[in-house]
Amino acid sequence: MTTTDLTLHRPDDGARPDHDPFRADALRDRDDRPDPRLHRGHQHAGPATARRPRPDAAAWRSLGLHVLIPLFLATGMALAYLGAFGHPTPHHVPVAVVGSSAQSEVFAQQLNDADPDALDVRTVADADAARRLITDREISGAFEVGATDATLYVSSAASDTTASVLQKVFGPVAYRLGLPLKVDDVVPSGEGDPTGQGLFFLLVALSVGAYASAAAISAASARLGLGSRLLAGVVTAAVIAAIGTVVVGPVYGIVTTGLWGVALVSWLYVTAVVVIGIGLHPLLRHWTTPALTMLFVMLNFTSSGGVFSSQLVPPFFGALGAFWNGSAWLHATQSIVYFPGQAWGRAGLTLALWLAAGLALAGLTHLWSVRRTRLANERVAVREDEEGIAA
Repeated sequence: MTTTDLTLHRPDDGARPDHDPFRADALRDRDDRPDPRLHRGHQHAGPATARRPRPDAAAWRSLGLHVLIPLFLATGMALAYLGAFGHPTPHHVPVAVVGSSAQSEVFAQQLNDADPDALDVRTVADADAARRLITDREISGAFEVGATDATLYVSSAASDTTASVLQKVFGPVAYRLGLPLKVDDVVPSGEGDPTGQGLFFLLVALSVGAYASAAAISAASARLGLGSRLLAGVVTAAVIAAIGTVVVGPVYGIVTTGLWGVALVSWLYVTAVVVIGIGLHPLLRHWTTPALTMLFVMLNFTSSGGVFSSQLVPPFFGALGAFWNGSAWLHATQSIVYFPGQAWGRAGLTLALWLAAGLALAGLTHLWSVRRTRLANERVAVREDEEGIAA
């Protein structure tokens, strides 16, 4: 009986087969097993991985400069809006007491003496005179004491918040007199604008569209001449004014009369903002949008009288409203929509002066930019000549 040797012998190197299935399986199994060195915190030896370069001082400085813009906007918005709207208080609100008797004169003086900084009280002969002064926006309200009740004349179209404040002021007065208080809204806002804030929100839309357009035109038309940029600004302003007028009119019905006048005044306002932005861009570059936001949002909305009239905000914002373009736009559009026939020439002149200032600024910065470019080209030419002589 022949015994078969089942022992596997490793072949000689010279006779090693090209393919050994047992050896391949062994190698595969060995490769599939986890390397115990990994459990000991070791890594396979290999090429060193490339490390990202650490940011240098210039990178941190660039990041800081870019973050300055949102920090500026956040700080400015907080200071402007909370400073103007955080604590509305009457400041010399013009009102009248109806009556020409000595008793009415004494009553008016008592109201003045109670808080000299809050109200400026005068007397008028009768209710018709009070209504006329309110319609002309010379006074904000009038108080009349009758035999069985007291009447407060106001205008929500001029300022709904001022009308509400006057009700809070004269309500206790009527209560002390033992009379119920009636409110007569001489010039109310439209049915589509019960709060009287519709025109102010249109001002917000026009302002945002205006300064955003200024930034876009300035950035995209750097190779165009000043005339082309201004033409683009005028056309864009007309489109923005038309969109705003359509939305406030046919779309939502907030304004139903005087739409052509609103469109014209809006175009004048938006054009001035766009032109000012085009004029500022050569000087401020990426700071143009923050600067326009400061001018036409932070300072503009808070002094326009749209939320609170100038008599209810701190004196700084009330003084701005005397010549700022947002206040002029709102006064003009209120005259067109709610006070037809009332002159708004001063407001129109203010808007025209802002546009003229924008055109002058754009012309001056354009000349400055051209001169700076010419000087830079001359320096390059001189440097090239010097290098040629040295060679």
